[in-house]
Amino acid sequence: MIELGVILALLLGWQFTLAEFVGGILMVAILAVVFRALLTPELVEAARSHAERGLLGRMEGHAEMDMSATGGSILSRLASPRGLTASSHYFVMDWAAVLPDIAGGLLIAGTLAAWVPNGFWEGFFLVHHPLLAKLWGPLIGPLVSLLSFVCSIGNVPLAAVLWNGGISFGGVISFIFADLIVLPILNIYRKYYGGKVSLFLFVTFYATMAVAGFVVDVVFDALGLVPTSRNAKVVEAHVSLNYTTILNVLFLLLAAVLMIRFFKTGGPAMLRAMNRPIEASDAHAGHGLADEERIETVQEEHNPSATEEPVTYTCPMHPEIRSGSPGRCPKCGMNLEPSEASPLE
Repeated sequence: MIELGVILALLLGWQFTLAEFVGGILMVAILAVVFRALLTPELVEAARSHAERGLLGRMEGHAEMDMSATGGSILSRLASPRGLTASSHYFVMDWAAVLPDIAGGLLIAGTLAAWVPNGFWEGFFLVHHPLLAKLWGPLIGPLVSLLSFVCSIGNVPLAAVLWNGGISFGGVISFIFADLIVLPILNIYRKYYGGKVSLFLFVTFYATMAVAGFVVDVVFDALGLVPTSRNAKVVEAHVSLNYTTILNVLFLLLAAVLMIRFFKTGGPAMLRAMNRPIEASDAHAGHGLADEERIETVQEEHNPSATEEPVTYTCPMHPEIRSGSPGRCPKCGMNLEPSEASPLE
C-alpha cells in the first residue's frame, strides 16, 4: 500500500493517495459485512478443500522462505553480512515479482495515451453529464481494470490516462481497487479456491469497490478535495537535470550494490527455486518449533562412518540447515551445496 500511495501521489496527486487509504478502509468494512452475510460455510469448506491441493503459484517460494537476520538492533542487522544478503535477495525477488505488472502497465498506458483521442474518453466516461458520470465512473472503472490484465502498482499509469480522459474521481479509485479482480488474479482465485468461490469473490469485490469508489467521490467532493485539473503525468516529455536526477543516480548505485551482492551469494539459484515445486513435505514449511524439528531431521539424516571423509551440505541462504547428503533446503527450496565458506559471510 505504501509504494502504491507514493506512485499515486507522484502521478496523480496526494488527494488520490488519501482517497485510496480512506476507500480501502471503507471497502474492508463493507466486505466484512458482505462476507458475514453471504459467505456460507459450504463455500468456505469448498475453498479450503480446493486450497489444500497445494497447487503451485507464481513466485510462491518467495512467500515461503525465511531470510530474517536475528540478534542486535535493526541497524546492526541491516549492516551485517547476513542482513545485506537478505536485503539484496528481497530486492531482486520483489522486482522479479512486480516487473511484469509495471512493464505491462506502462506499455498499455503509453499506447492508450498516444493512440486513443481524448474525445473517445470524454464520451465513454459521460464527461458532459456530471451526475451520470459520478455514477458511471465507479461502475466502469473496475471493468476497464479487469480487461487491462495489469495489477499492483502497474495500473497507476493507466489510471492517470483515464483521469486525463475524463473518468470521475470515484472511477479512478474503484479502478485502482480493481487490481483484485483483473483476469490474472481471477485465475489465481480459480486455481486456489475453485470456480464457484472465485465467482463469489469477483461479484462481491466488484460491488464493494464500486460502492466504495462512489462514496469516496461524494465525500471528497463535499470536502472540496477532488482535483479540478486533469494533467496527470504519464511520461516525462524530456530529460532534465534536477533533484530527481540526483536521487535516480544514488538509488541506481544502491541497486548496483544489491545486485552484486545478490549474484555473489547464490541469488540466481534461489530465484530459480521460487517457481519450482518443492516436495510436499517442504511446500508449506512453517517456522518456530515445526521448523526447528525439520532442521534437526535434516542434520541427523546422515552420519558418516569413521572411515569416510565427512562432507556437510548447507543451504547457501540458510547456513543453519546442514545435512550429510545432498537435498533441498526446507525453508527456501534451494539445493544444498557442499559446505566451504558460507556466502552469507
